[in-house]
Amino acid sequence: MDRITELVFKGKNFLDSLNFEDALACFEQALLLNQNDPELWNLKAVSLRSLGRYEEAVECFNKSLGIDPRDRNAS
Repeated sequence: MDRITELVFKGKNFLDSLNFEDALACFEQALLLNQNDPELWNLKAVSLRSLGRYEEAVECFNKSLGIDPRDRNAS
C-alpha cells in the first residue's frame, strides 16, 4: 500500500469514528504528496465541514472542481 492510500484509509476510518481533527490531518498529509487529486480535496472538505469550518470546506470543494469539473462528489 502506498503512502497516499494508507493516509486515505486512516483518514476515512477517523471520519467514520467522528474523529475529524485526525481525519483532517491525514488528508492534509496526503495532499502534500499529491495536490492534483480531487478526491483528496473532497475528503479534506468533508473533514472541515464536519468541524464547522465551512468557508475552508467550500474552498476545498472548489479546488476539487477546478481539478475535475465533472467531480460529482464536490458538493
